[in-house]
Amino acid sequence: MRGLSCIAACILFVALHVQAQTPGGPGTQPQTAMQNYQRGRELEAVNRMSEANTYYSEAIRMSLDEVTRNTATRETYVVITYAMRRQLRHSEVISWGERALRLYPDEYRVVEIMGEAFFYLNDYERSLSSMQRYANAMPEGDRVSIAFFFVGEIYRITQKFHHADIAYTTAVRFEPGLALWWYRLGSVREQIGDRNPAIEAYRQALRLNPNYVEARNGLVRLQ
Repeated sequence: MRGLSCIAACILFVALHVQAQTPGGPGTQPQTAMQNYQRGRELEAVNRMSEANTYYSEAIRMSLDEVTRNTATRETYVVITYAMRRQLRHSEVISWGERALRLYPDEYRVVEIMGEAFFYLNDYERSLSSMQRYANAMPEGDRVSIAFFFVGEIYRITQKFHHADIAYTTAVRFEPGLALWWYRLGSVREQIGDRNPAIEAYRQALRLNPNYVEARNGLVRLQ
């Protein structure tokens, strides 16, 4: 009997250990598709992309299961498009986003993430349209700073530097803690010859990231 008890205990230990290593298990806690997506973002933020992808894939799997079982909600489609965007599956983001908007035309989170996908597919016209639609509908939305940053990127790439300046300025007003965004703002201000504001933007980038070589080079050029 003692031998059987030991075997049972070992089986239980292994089962719990495996479960703890599985997305949604006790060791990680995520129980919903959105929680798996959020856990993936946490891991990606600390450069653990391989592990993050495990959670993104699980979030997608759970969401697709909801679609198959006809239990999908608007959140289901948000998770699918968000997780696919993190996995750089941009064409699929568009496809699922269009499907989502047929069901939920006012799901502006999907509108914004589709804007990102269009950007990375080099479809700047539709990206710009999506970002402007999101910003107009959700002027205080969680992703409005991101929307304005991408608007700035589009205008910078298409060399509409005054427009880019306005968009980046709006982005950093909403989210002032990202060095890249301040650097981009400094770069377009430099392009249009707005010297002192460009210097201040580069300085702000360096305050956030003292090792930002491009920002330091920009500062040297202008001083």
